[in-house]
Amino acid sequence: MTTGTLITVAPTGAESAKTEVPALPVTLDELLLTAKECEALGASVIHVHIRDDAARPTLDQGRLRATVAALREGTDLIVQLSTGGAVTDPEADRLAVLDAAPDMASCTMGTVNFGDEVFLNRWEFIVDLHTRMQERGIVPEYEIFDLGHLSALQRLLGKYGLPHGGHVHVDFVMGVPGGMPGTTATLVAAQQMLRDLPEGTTFSATGIGRTSLPVLLAALSAGGHLRVGMEDTVTYAKGRPVESNMQLVARAVGFAQLAQRPPLNTAEARALLGL
Repeated sequence: MTTGTLITVAPTGAESAKTEVPALPVTLDELLLTAKECEALGASVIHVHIRDDAARPTLDQGRLRATVAALREGTDLIVQLSTGGAVTDPEADRLAVLDAAPDMASCTMGTVNFGDEVFLNRWEFIVDLHTRMQERGIVPEYEIFDLGHLSALQRLLGKYGLPHGGHVHVDFVMGVPGGMPGTTATLVAAQQMLRDLPEGTTFSATGIGRTSLPVLLAALSAGGHLRVGMEDTVTYAKGRPVESNMQLVARAVGFAQLAQRPPLNTAEARALLGL
């Protein structure tokens, strides 16, 4: 069990609409302010989706590069870009996310039903993402939406080698309709499967919607790390909308401190992740 907690904030995502969630940070200025606020509270990684002028999800290269540059200039956070985008984004655009040269990028380890949609991740696409990140010195966070994705990761590492930096870090995304449930029992089962991955593999856990608190508590008790943010939940409590990403990060920090696993600072996070 690690003595500190890596806290990732995922402030925007590609699913919620600004018209329905006015507090969602969608402009570069809003995102940068959110990043600074969450870093001050204890977040060390920011998982980034971006929006266009109409607040719609986009993978525009100019916006991605500008976002990475602004976050690097204005914060010390580890910048992790999503290569998932929206479920409708083509593979070529998702691969091109790496051209913005983030510190990290997500690498989802398989196809999954995503509510009424399908989040497609073909094997060849996964291999392409993994090997391009190796070549460019970008550290992946392997997103696991279902338990079978861990077997796919074992196969990937066995055939194509360790990621850049040599450290394997996964994020269990739990509670997506169509993926693994956000329960303690499921997290324990997923953690047990990490034994088949390289020694020292670490994990974060993300609970979607109403599973956010159960997953947070289970992950802390199991020695895992946390991802929170308005990408994953826009409700702080029953009948109470999230007012800002700061609320979710502050709650995660509070629980981490209660567990005597205080947040890792950015230097400690970089050392953990092999950056």
